Amino acid sequence: MAPLSSIVNTKPVSCHRPTSAHEAFIRKILARPFKVPIPNYVSQTGIVRGLGVRRSGIRRPLHDPDEPGALVLYRPPELTATEKLTANLEKQEVAVVVDPMLSAVLRPHQREGVKFMYECVTGRRIPDNYGCIMADEMGLGKTLQCITLMWTLLRQGPECKPAITKAVVVAPSSLVKNWHAEIMKWLRGRLSALAIDSGTKDEIDKKLTNFMSTFGRAVYPVLIISYETFRLHAHVLHQGTVGLVLCDEGHRLKNCENQTYRALAGLQTTRRVLLSGTPIQNDLLEYFSLVHFVNTGILGNAADFRRRFERPITRGRDADATDEEHRISKEKLEELIAIVSRCIIRRTNDILSKYLPVKIEHVVCCPLTPTQRAIYLAFINSSCVKKQITEGDGRLGNTALAAITSMKKLCNHPDLIWDKVKARDPGYSHLETYYPPSHDPRKLRPELSGKVAVLDALLAVIRSSSDDKVVLISNYTQTLDLFQDLAALRNYPYVRLDGSMSIKKRAKMVEQFNAPSSTDFIFMLSSKAGGCGLNLIGANRLVMFDPDWNPANDDQAMARVWRDGQKKDCYIYRLLATGSIEEKIFQRQAHKKALSSCVVDCEDDVQRHFSAAELRELFTLAPNTTASDTHDKFRCRRCVNGIQMQPPPEEADCTDDLAAWHHCQGQKGLQDRVLYQCWPAGISFVFYQKSHQQKNIP
Repeated sequence: MAPLSSIVNTKPVSCHRPTSAHEAFIRKILARPFKVPIPNYVSQTGIVRGLGVRRSGIRRPLHDPDEPGALVLYRPPELTATEKLTANLEKQEVAVVVDPMLSAVLRPHQREGVKFMYECVTGRRIPDNYGCIMADEMGLGKTLQCITLMWTLLRQGPECKPAITKAVVVAPSSLVKNWHAEIMKWLRGRLSALAIDSGTKDEIDKKLTNFMSTFGRAVYPVLIISYETFRLHAHVLHQGTVGLVLCDEGHRLKNCENQTYRALAGLQTTRRVLLSGTPIQNDLLEYFSLVHFVNTGILGNAADFRRRFERPITRGRDADATDEEHRISKEKLEELIAIVSRCIIRRTNDILSKYLPVKIEHVVCCPLTPTQRAIYLAFINSSCVKKQITEGDGRLGNTALAAITSMKKLCNHPDLIWDKVKARDPGYSHLETYYPPSHDPRKLRPELSGKVAVLDALLAVIRSSSDDKVVLISNYTQTLDLFQDLAALRNYPYVRLDGSMSIKKRAKMVEQFNAPSSTDFIFMLSSKAGGCGLNLIGANRLVMFDPDWNPANDDQAMARVWRDGQKKDCYIYRLLATGSIEEKIFQRQAHKKALSSCVVDCEDDVQRHFSAAELRELFTLAPNTTASDTHDKFRCRRCVNGIQMQPPPEEADCTDDLAAWHHCQGQKGLQDRVLYQCWPAGISFVFYQKSHQQKNIP
């Protein structure tokens, strides 16, 4: 891939061999910030601004389709000799070619992605449908691919005029400025974008009105706006048409009944592109909502989809399904894939193996300490908790969900529920007797938590034996407080990012942490605040301290260090409290990801490990003799008496099902020497697998 410095002075391909004076004039025009040309406007030189096409004579494309390395998105059919004699040259179609400054930096899979999206939004893949889902996994450059598509549509078309005049980018509020920066970076200031991330209602309404007006002085070709702001000001954005809408983190549109979905569906546009590395997060109906948004009707309505696809596919995925249900499920799955594959493109992180070092992922099971176990059992067996989980026809109400949250916090450290214990809340009043005498949560005791004890050992070994840095991630700010106490106890330098920090400060903190001169050892991160968009390549070890119900949230968070620019081998550690609610959450994640693999990744050999009934057994605790409740439920045939007798398939990697990972109930077999040294701190079982076989960095 050519470095950016080698293409800074790339000259635009001329369309009609201009004189040197003319060439200087064209360069002067192209140096200005790009504004959409008014249709049919012709300058005094007889050249349509931005297109370089003569008003009369043979039409020529903006960029040379025969230039070496050119990315041609559309090439008109060749005319026969007879057709050339009778053709109207002023109506002849031209090739659509990606701007050389972009095609020079696109990797092969990104070139393929841009071409796929262009064919979708121009109706060439599915007649009368103009949407698609860019479902590449994290780190594969979805943003760059979409900027390339947008820039091409704003400047070119087969009919020698721009395909669109306006585009809207909708993104989470934390990514609005990031999109603006990416557009400026890749297009070198040649495209004016209006990024709205603050202001009063009247100020925002005025800006949006100017944007939506056809020829107003304040018109920008591109609007970047958050989902929340779009929903609140949809009445303005519905007053006009837009050529293209791009929805980043598009899985936010998983519910076609919510207000944000309806607001975006009401935008007058035919071309819709949805970006999501995790299009299936919970169930197939959410997947339907995304496909329905970009191409309404190709899967019927919601009721049709449930009856035709969701019910038979889900029933056949259950561990206790019959052979006939498995057969029907497979047939319906193939039918669904055949429909959606025409408008969804999906590439996985194995592509990154060509550009990044090896990554080794670990799932580390840490037994509860005696104190944790006693508190845990007393809590789940209390009459208050039992009443919560038996009421409501099997549904978990708010009180039961609160109990689950307490169980999750208890798995992190007993101190995290101390306030409820001292307040003698219902279900907690009898728990104080299980804490050490004169317990003081202001003085952190790592040995009271199995996971904290292992984390303490991990950090100590890493700090003493390498110059590696560590990212620590949790779902709870309380746990970040605990991390801070641990860092203070061991004198580790650290930084912390949570929801209280402004976007501007976040960017500065990340930049400083990634700098080679940084002395910070730990980056503490709230998964809710910084789960997506952050590049933390200054670290090469990451600890995911607790699991989220949604596997996409964990995957987003764990992708922070294995990204473009990383030079070291990466190590990911997912800590789970053995036999607890955490393993059950992790099992549910595996169930959801198996469904996603079948539908999105088109894999038909994913194991069916867990029945629906097993996934509801949340308020139980496995015996203390259990090394891993998850491994027990596998009914693993490669392990005998807890010892792996047969290795995983040689070609397996960490994108495979957990059954194809290494299974270790002891130190023997671990490749990571850091984890090997930490085993005595309190580890009962480890799953691990690599990203790819060999390091290959260009």
